[in-house]
Amino acid sequence: MPPEGAAPTAETYGSRRLLARLWRDYLSAHKWTMALAAFFMVIEGSTLGALSWMLKPLFDRVFVAGDGAAIWWVGGAIFSLFLVRALTLIINRALLVRVGLRSATAIQVDLLGHLLTLDGPFYQTNPPGALIERVQGDTAAVQGVWSLLITGVGRDLIALVSLFVVALSIDVRWTLTALVAAPLLILPTVAVQRYIRRKTGYVRTEAARRATRLDEIFHGIGAVKLNRMESYQLSRFRAITQAIVRAETKTAAIRALVPALIDIVTGLGFFGVLLLAGPEVTAGERTVGEFMSFFTAMSLAFQPLRRLGDMAGAWQTAAASLERLYRLFDTAPTVKAVAAPGRPPETTGIAFEDVHLSYGDHRVLNGLTFTAEPGRTTAIVGPSGAGKSTVFNLLTRMVDPNSGRITLGGVDIATLDLATLRDHFSVVAQDATLFDETIRENVLVGRAGVPEDVLRAALDAAHVSAFAEGLPLGLDTPAGPRGSGLSGGQRQRVAIARALLRDAPVLLMDEATSALDAQSETVVQAALERLSQGRTTLVIAHRLATVRNADRIVVMDRGRVVEDGTHETLLAKGGLYAGLCRLQFSD
Repeated sequence: MPPEGAAPTAETYGSRRLLARLWRDYLSAHKWTMALAAFFMVIEGSTLGALSWMLKPLFDRVFVAGDGAAIWWVGGAIFSLFLVRALTLIINRALLVRVGLRSATAIQVDLLGHLLTLDGPFYQTNPPGALIERVQGDTAAVQGVWSLLITGVGRDLIALVSLFVVALSIDVRWTLTALVAAPLLILPTVAVQRYIRRKTGYVRTEAARRATRLDEIFHGIGAVKLNRMESYQLSRFRAITQAIVRAETKTAAIRALVPALIDIVTGLGFFGVLLLAGPEVTAGERTVGEFMSFFTAMSLAFQPLRRLGDMAGAWQTAAASLERLYRLFDTAPTVKAVAAPGRPPETTGIAFEDVHLSYGDHRVLNGLTFTAEPGRTTAIVGPSGAGKSTVFNLLTRMVDPNSGRITLGGVDIATLDLATLRDHFSVVAQDATLFDETIRENVLVGRAGVPEDVLRAALDAAHVSAFAEGLPLGLDTPAGPRGSGLSGGQRQRVAIARALLRDAPVLLMDEATSALDAQSETVVQAALERLSQGRTTLVIAHRLATVRNADRIVVMDRGRVVEDGTHETLLAKGGLYAGLCRLQFSD
């Protein structure tokens, strides 16, 4: 990673550094398995040189001299070479697949773990589809890079060396003639690598856009159908996929340039060798076996040479995805964990002191100052865009303010360990977030060892038992993707049961009963009132009728407090709160 506080540069994500980081972080743990795979690949690669060498006695002693006895040991040796090649292929392929899958899985797990440390501002600019593509698509793109490198070094390079050793041992002049045009490959190879790295980065970006488009279409399928947006969404998706097709087609064509040039250079070399060796063989100066052994060695060198030529392009393809992965790993959370956490608060009084917050040029809070007394209910009201929900995000440190101070029990929350701070809160949001798991798992959210009677009490209080008992599998009924298997009111009740079970000392509610029918709202509101007793409770209210009995009402407008008091005193003032009440209650 770059030094703390230093911005990454182009050199940070150069090929050498990327490969070094990949080895340090993931491949070094499998070094012995990789070494074993490389060993078997060396054997596999060496068999090609031995095979080409065995053609000399095959032609000279068997076919030309007519030595029938030699056919047994020559044929047996050639068969043994093919048998060794087959066995080593099976072993090294299994070893490399094992390393590839384990390393790719480790990258995915580590990347998700890192993403879970990032906070609100990051997720506001990085849609879920793009992040899914990073975790899955980019990881898959680099999964075979170590297999590629080991194969190139352990098999193809060794095969090439062994074949050239055979060729040189037969005739140095023939070998040099075959390679005379090889320097012509240098400049095209360098240019192709740069192009492929750039184009592959573009393709990965477009793939992230494609995943984002799919995520938004499926997440908003109801809106798509109701607004007859099928053709519109399909045309947008088609445009992205066509851009990917064009880019990948160009990349494939350019990537094939180096192997194609190798074909041309090899053809020129063969033609030169024929012109040089043909007269010598016909004149009897060299044997047919020598020529066939040399010709076979150079022919067998053709495929390893092409694969090595393509390896540079394949590495650049993987390096583009590897760079995207490490850029994500190098993204630091804006909400920093405390190195030396302070003492946890003993009480739960909340205070905002001259808090300012902006998202870019958009000012959200402008000197917000208010207090919420411990053990009492404080309601936060105001027009849309006043910054009410931002209060919860700041209090739970989903985002940090630009300036000002927020305290819990007199302790600055910036000095508290994040886990300790968030353990103080039970949150019920307006939009209940459920997972594609059972109702039971959505209530427990990973908590183990919860007694059945405690769980049942929370379910009864939140009015979940009333509908869960009528479901086919009861509490073990899947909630569906994003809770789509439940109604809005049912989802909200599950979220309330989750908060009841959490039983934290501070309760945060964002219009928690908004999706409930009148009967359920009465029951759940009573449960929430019981839960709030003895706890510090903050309620964001859009329906003012739900907060008439709050101990204190804080009225916000344009990111600051404009009024503060009880329902009666605020009505008597005739200010913003009284105006909001007139609008709602007149309806």
